[in-house]
Amino acid sequence: MKKIIAVLCAAVLLLCSGCSSGNEMREMTTAEIVKEMGYGINLGNTLESCGNWISGGKTSNYETAWGSPVITEEMIKGYADAGFGVLRVPVAWSNMMEKDGTYTINPEYMARAKEVVDWALDTGIYVIVNIHYDNGWAKKFPEEKDECMKRFKAMWTQIAETFKDYGDKLMFEAQNEELGWESLWNRWTSKNEEEKRSSFDLVLEVNQAFVDVVRGSGGNNGLRHLLISGYNTDVELTCDEMFRMPEDPANRMAVSVHYYLPTTLTIIDKDASWGKAETEWGDEDDIAELNKNVKLLKETFVDKGIPVIVGEYGCFGKNKTREVIEKYTLTVSSSLYEAGMCPVLWDTSGDEYDRKASSFRNPEFIEKLIAPSKK
Repeated sequence: MKKIIAVLCAAVLLLCSGCSSGNEMREMTTAEIVKEMGYGINLGNTLESCGNWISGGKTSNYETAWGSPVITEEMIKGYADAGFGVLRVPVAWSNMMEKDGTYTINPEYMARAKEVVDWALDTGIYVIVNIHYDNGWAKKFPEEKDECMKRFKAMWTQIAETFKDYGDKLMFEAQNEELGWESLWNRWTSKNEEEKRSSFDLVLEVNQAFVDVVRGSGGNNGLRHLLISGYNTDVELTCDEMFRMPEDPANRMAVSVHYYLPTTLTIIDKDASWGKAETEWGDEDDIAELNKNVKLLKETFVDKGIPVIVGEYGCFGKNKTREVIEKYTLTVSSSLYEAGMCPVLWDTSGDEYDRKASSFRNPEFIEKLIAPSKK
């Protein structure tokens, strides 16, 4: 009985929360939309938190599993009040999903994601919703293509249906970093062009399925602006000539990459088997690498009319000073923005935003970060 009541309440929430932010689809290109977004931030380690060890059958069990408190409307308002123009909401839709092979998203989980999206849209900012890592099931595409495609399409069919009447301030992102498979082609060890092409072709096939499902789902989704996942969201591989954007009758697409270069600085704070942890950044070689990558993205996409959203970037680790973290983050974000891209800072409950206080821990830094978009 409790489960039935919970499902009914979720259904009521889905109906009543409605399109509270409006359903306007403006005559704007995707490039204009991306420019209007300015700077963004992620609601990281929250609705995409997942793991087989999480149990209890409550959405909050997943939402808080990776260290976040339960999200409130006040927390969401804090991002907009600080001046961010877009909130990226990563989601693991398989959480609480029935194990009957239909890949039906749990109505309570859907309702909770919708509630958070509504709160953000009500502030006037943009929102990006995706399928995130989600326990990594997308890595099985090469071996279980038919089943993975069935799952992918089923999930996007349900997401698209739920949000089909929302306006153009809601953008869908196909996937996170999972499109690109070392089981088909390893960039470090394989020189086989056929192996490489097989992985790039599968990326295109998955991205095309995303576009086709959304465009055929009715409502405003025929004109919704879509974010296409780059090859593992890697800058170099997404700019490779083998990467292709899918066909879109609406011609409303941007491409997604992430910027964590060099990873020995931004990701690790201890030496790993694949690299030595770095603690400093900003010399001539570092700036040259950044300029090279920004130029590559600009020439490959922006200059050809394909907008770029850098869905994640940042510098993390306890082995770096605050000065190094801020220097890297400010320099990278401003370089991307000046080249016409939208940088979206990766942020979790323990990073820049104090979710319990609904305020930023270093407000002066945030003001500097987003200052270029306020000129």
